[in-house]
Amino acid sequence: MSTQKVAVITGASQGIGAGLVDAYRKLGYAVVATSRGIASSGDPDVLTVQGDITDPATAERVIAAGVERFGRIDTLVNNAGIFVAKPFTDYTQDDYAAVTGVNLAGFFRVTQLAVEQMLTQGGGHLVNVTTSLVDHADSRVPSVLASLTKGGLQSATKSLAIEYATRGIRANAVSPGTIKTPMHAEETHEVLAGLQPVGRMGEQSDIVDAVIYLENAPFVTGEILHVDGGVSAGH
Repeated sequence: MSTQKVAVITGASQGIGAGLVDAYRKLGYAVVATSRGIASSGDPDVLTVQGDITDPATAERVIAAGVERFGRIDTLVNNAGIFVAKPFTDYTQDDYAAVTGVNLAGFFRVTQLAVEQMLTQGGGHLVNVTTSLVDHADSRVPSVLASLTKGGLQSATKSLAIEYATRGIRANAVSPGTIKTPMHAEETHEVLAGLQPVGRMGEQSDIVDAVIYLENAPFVTGEILHVDGGVSAGH
């Protein structure tokens, strides 16, 4: 088995996901990067896999390709996520299918397969990216579908941490506030900054740095690390 560690990152083509690919490469990891439209990489230690993570077949391809190319899977960062803010009664069946598809189905199968591989190696690390709206709902940002899905992910993080605590697999989550990513149009930034207790939006690097902290923290598991400018503390 290769000694170079390997990280799988979902939602890896832009924003926080692309930042995570770079950060894990700087740590010396090989990376399996997946998203629907991801372009191939010139870096031999970055394997890109195109596919819709809501489809279990994509999860199977991603993990199989990583093991085939690099021989192991050490970390999985479930970064792919979508956010639809609508009044509760305005959500459509399509909204429900899209959000639960990416945020829940997109987490479930790839995590199962990663854990199976990690168990054969004697350990690994799972990181889920959630949202601080789970802990601190805001009447100005209606977010039931985010809370339903990312709240489930937050609880699952703790369950995974405890289920695998004696088998070398850690599970943690990073819970962002509102971050400057391609998800938020430039013209919305001023309004979004005003929703944060610190009066500004977070940077993508804030979330990347939090994931890397957790990566390098062997005694930390079951942690929900809030990187949210104070949103989860109160308002």
